[in-house]
Amino acid sequence: MNIKKALPYLFVGLSFFGSISAAHAYDQITLGRTILLEIGNHGAKIPLIVCRNTDAIKVKAERNLRLERIKVTFRNGETRNISFYRDLKKNQETSWRKFSYKRCVKKLEVYGNSDGTRAGVKVFGRQK
Repeated sequence: MNIKKALPYLFVGLSFFGSISAAHAYDQITLGRTILLEIGNHGAKIPLIVCRNTDAIKVKAERNLRLERIKVTFRNGETRNISFYRDLKKNQETSWRKFSYKRCVKKLEVYGNSDGTRAGVKVFGRQK
């Protein structure tokens, strides 16, 4: 078999392997970010202008903080409290916390305290 005949088969084979890896990929989207204060009894609210579909969330700390929980409000008005109760160091992330199915998130409230005067928090969602 010469090279001109084998070249189309090679491209088809390579594109097949590329499509397999893309089929299992998840897209990480930023749902919002907020700041936690040193002493906070109220949740730091993240209102979302557009309802975002996601099947799981995770949190990334921009500074050292104590993350207690996140209250998630969905489009239909239901709420769900996701408890973390853990200390996060700078740039540390939590694991993915899954919902039972893909939900439309409308608002987030982050409860916790910072180790210093304030700490930034990013909340990510996962889309398939």
